[in-house]
Amino acid sequence: MPRRLENDRVLFGVTLALCLLGAVMIFSASAVTAQQQYGHSYIFVVRQAAWLFIGLLGMFALMRTDYRRLREPAVIYPVVCIVLLMLVGTFFLDKSHATHRWIKFGPVGIQPSEPAKLATILYLAWFMDQRRRNKASMEFCKEDFWETIFPAAGPILVYVALILLQPDLGTSIDILVVAAAILFVAGLSWKWLAVGLAGAIPLVYLLITQVAYRQARLMAFLHPDSDPQGAGFQLLQSLIAVGSGGFTGVGLMESKQKLFYLPEAHTDFIYAVICEELGFLGAIAVIALFVVYGWRGLRAALGAPDGFGRLLALGITAMVLCQALINFAVVLGMVPTKGIPLPFISYGGSSLLVMLLATGVLLNISQRVAEA
Repeated sequence: MPRRLENDRVLFGVTLALCLLGAVMIFSASAVTAQQQYGHSYIFVVRQAAWLFIGLLGMFALMRTDYRRLREPAVIYPVVCIVLLMLVGTFFLDKSHATHRWIKFGPVGIQPSEPAKLATILYLAWFMDQRRRNKASMEFCKEDFWETIFPAAGPILVYVALILLQPDLGTSIDILVVAAAILFVAGLSWKWLAVGLAGAIPLVYLLITQVAYRQARLMAFLHPDSDPQGAGFQLLQSLIAVGSGGFTGVGLMESKQKLFYLPEAHTDFIYAVICEELGFLGAIAVIALFVVYGWRGLRAALGAPDGFGRLLALGITAMVLCQALINFAVVLGMVPTKGIPLPFISYGGSSLLVMLLATGVLLNISQRVAEA
């Protein structure tokens, strides 16, 4: 008699907890700003709730869809091509905040770089699993450049190049880190990863030093006090918010920094508001939720019945954790400022939708993990 499939209730619960916490904190961080800008203090949380509803519907649908259906070429190729067209299409539309990052349909906006993350994971998991299935040894790809490494990295590098042109360096680095994790677990020699890293370092250096606003961000990171009212303002306000929270926080809805001091308080820097209002305890609780998410994701990856599921689960887990770590590091002043949202929590429909869809796939993989 076949084993009855059961969802990972811990992973499901952690995901819902992060989403609900995000909705509460978005309202707390944005109510005053929304009232001033739109005359309606609930506008941001209502929009986020709409995306949350759509995302949960997609997550439940993917939870009930065998993930092995996703490895069909009839799924892989359209997904890769649609995301590619979306990335290209942004350059033919009007700029938003001086960048080509959005496709807008009236009041609804989609940021194609977000689904590009999931498309990257899906494509690499499928491609590397196909190569493994066609070879007898897991060492197949260590020296096989033209048959494995080039076709695996090619589409991803095209994505990254288009995202860099938007411009969006942070998301490009995020995608490359996740791709490197998948390729390494799939059997890629560390030597090839070292070659890629050696080539990326001078390119990143040039992208930072030759672009004025990125260089300003770097200088602000290194010496925020040198320009407290300019380039260093956001980082200093973030650190003030984090430090003001103390051990237990100033109380929900009681943040002072969100009152027009801290820019992007409900998006990229929402963790600073969490630290201020919920204190050290709240900040650690958020980190703990992501740790549990990572544990259950790795459990699903290690217990997956096939290579495709293993790489897919690993990629999704790496995507969520990598993005969370970058966001934490930015808010705490450990790396220069980047526009990376905190998964499930920051305001942003595209990010929330992609994270929930990815979690739906992860939950489906976890159903097939044999009980220890």
